[in-house]
Amino acid sequence: MSEDNQTGLIRISDDVVSTIAGLAALETAGIAGMSGGISEGLAKRLSGKNVQRGVSVEVGQVEAAIDLRVIVNYGSRIQDVCRDLQENVREAVENMTGLTVVEVNVKVEGVAFKEEDNIDDPHRVK
Repeated sequence: MSEDNQTGLIRISDDVVSTIAGLAALETAGIAGMSGGISEGLAKRLSGKNVQRGVSVEVGQVEAAIDLRVIVNYGSRIQDVCRDLQENVREAVENMTGLTVVEVNVKVEGVAFKEEDNIDDPHRVK
């Protein structure tokens, strides 16, 4: 995005929009992490350090389109999680940048299983 006003030009880089979208995605309930994509091998869970990974954006003068590759927690309703994800990302990007988000496309590339919480379970096979 770039905006020309009386005091000068304002530009918002693609990286800024990617970071905002990635952070909003990671804050969405049911999202285990972002995926680096199939081209990097198996889908990997990534932490906040690499929030731009798994996010592709196209930023114009006043609009943005966002593509997300995510890993969903096992047991979550994927359709509901993805709808919430789209809304959270759209809201975060629009509120912080003033851009109009025309689409948020989501590709689910994996399912994350929870680690076993109770290793000392007497019913667990050793």
